Parts: sequence; C-alpha cells; structure tokens
Amino acid sequence: MPGSRAPWFNDGLFQPRQGRTEPLNRRAMTDLSSPDVAFDRRAFRDALGRYATGVAIVMARAPDGRSAGMTINSFASVSLAPALVLWSMQQGTSSGEVFHGSTGFTVSILAEDQQATAMLFAKSDGAKLDKAGLAICPSGLPRIDGAAAWFDCTVAATYPGGDHDIFVGEVTAFGARPGSTLLFQDGRFATASV
Repeated sequence: MPGSRAPWFNDGLFQPRQGRTEPLNRRAMTDLSSPDVAFDRRAFRDALGRYATGVAIVMARAPDGRSAGMTINSFASVSLAPALVLWSMQQGTSSGEVFHGSTGFTVSILAEDQQATAMLFAKSDGAKLDKAGLAICPSGLPRIDGAAAWFDCTVAATYPGGDHDIFVGEVTAFGARPGSTLLFQDGRFATASV
C-alpha cells in the first residue's frame, strides 16, 4: 500500500539530535517512488546524517591570487592507480569561483582536537585563512597544520551533481600522522578512538 509504514518500523525508535529526542520521520520509511508521497528533504538529510563521516577542510587559490577554504564531510577516495579523491560543493557557494578557477586544491582531514578549525571554516569569514594555523604543500597551496592527514591535488575533473559540483583530484603529495580524527554524525561532532 503506497505511503504505508514499513513492517519493520519500530515505534520506539528515536533519533537524538542537539540535546533533544525526536522520533524518526515516518516518511523516511516510505516508498519514495509512490506518487502519493512528497519528498521530505529534511528527513532525507537526517537519514544521510546517520552515516558518520570524517571532517575535512578543502582549500584552493584562483589565478588572481584569491584563496578560499571550507569545511566539508563529502571527501572520499576514488582510485589508487592513479591516486584520485573527490569532494563536493553546493552550487552557489560564495567561494565557488575560487574553486572552479583553481587548477588544484588541498584536503586536510581534521584531527580530533580541531573542532574549532572545522567551525571557523564552516563560516563565510573572509579572514578565516589568516586565523588558522596553516602549512604549505609542495604545490604551494595551503593546508591545515596539525591535520590527521592531508592531500595535495591537481583538479582532474569536475562534474555537476544535482545541486552540488563534484571535484575529482589527482593526488600529487600527501602526509598523515597517527591519532584520532574528528567525525560528524547526526549534526554533531564526535571522535573515534584508534
């Protein structure tokens, strides 16, 4: 029956969010292919939020010298040979021109003690690069100093992906150090012990 509750739905299942307890959205448990069901973007986003991700900062520099950086959780590996990674950026982002105009970017995977850095780069603060502890990659692009890992990349391709643009980079240099990384799940930061 279209729009009916899935038989495995547990009425007692709750999802904690920002100090509150809310029931899971029942529409998220329905068949979205049914014409009777409206797509609930908030429920979809909440469902995606169940997947714990790492937290990273991407940075780039445009040919005119403007630099930009932002917090992401969309980073993923693509290939080992060649070494390719990807990340995505919402279309219309204020720093989008810098990333689209750059031939390279860096990705810094944040360590567990870098939550303040994640919050700094999540804002549209034009001076955030001046406020962050930075190091320089072999390409000359900046990266976050003290990051758990970093990747220096040349842009291999960009693709439209719905309301985001997907950047694929070929890794030209990288580094990593031991320790726990910063995670993000259900709208909150977390850490995993290693």
